[in-house]
Amino acid sequence: MSRSLELALDSQCRLGESPAWWSDRAVLLFVDVTGRCLHQFEPRSATLTSLPVAEDIGCVAPAVGGGFVAGLRSGLWLLDESGAKSRMLAANPEDTAVSRFNDGRADALGRFWVGTVDEPKDGGRAGLYRFDQRGLTQVSDGLLTSNGLAFSPDGRVLYHSDTPRFVVYRYDYDVASGVASNRREFVRLEPTASDRGRPDGAAVDCHGCYWTALYEGGRIQRYDPDGHLMSEFPLPARRPTMPAFGGADMKTLFVTTARDERGEGGGLYALDVDVAGLATFLFDPNSGTKKS
Repeated sequence: MSRSLELALDSQCRLGESPAWWSDRAVLLFVDVTGRCLHQFEPRSATLTSLPVAEDIGCVAPAVGGGFVAGLRSGLWLLDESGAKSRMLAANPEDTAVSRFNDGRADALGRFWVGTVDEPKDGGRAGLYRFDQRGLTQVSDGLLTSNGLAFSPDGRVLYHSDTPRFVVYRYDYDVASGVASNRREFVRLEPTASDRGRPDGAAVDCHGCYWTALYEGGRIQRYDPDGHLMSEFPLPARRPTMPAFGGADMKTLFVTTARDERGEGGGLYALDVDVAGLATFLFDPNSGTKKS
């Protein structure tokens, strides 16, 4: 095993998720999904600013011109600088009693890719969606928990996982049109009685390697672009949820975690690594092709 991540912030999240480095402000954004909070952490001063959100918040990303895009239970929203809803972009097309938006990420042109979670984990009712000026478009269905969204450095590959099924997919991606095609398996994990670690959120480094958090596996795994396991990074929390690269040189690996049934976890962990990550793209409400 490789070096272990260490606690950087005792954020006390119920379900920490969606870390994203906002380079213009040198802060790490992340959310507490069921704690209904949007956090902004400035590592240099160890300052945490926490903004309450009106409902469950599955993901967040910085938006062009300030504020945020967020995947909430009710739909995809623009939030202002205080975390308050300013405009609904698209309603959740699924049953909000058992579905909410989950993992999300902007592409190089500012579109937002976001998936949902089938909370009972029994019906395969979750989906993967793309949002741009054309509206919300479903790209994939039949999922349990949409997760693991990330792009290759050249933007030609889109990664995506279905966590309870222990699988990561890769698509061919055309950033000009926003079309993802040719889905195939990238990585499939085999659970055991003692290790139920499964692929949750993810990030890609500048070499095109895919880093995934193994929920209930207590570690981060790094895969090369061909899907071969390269290394593992343990952390003292069973439920890591998503890695993100940040810091001035993009060589700090941050990892959010969820609290487990013993009340452990929920903090933000960090590790200095030898490879830089990719910059976070801003969400642009005007991205994509305009409706005719």
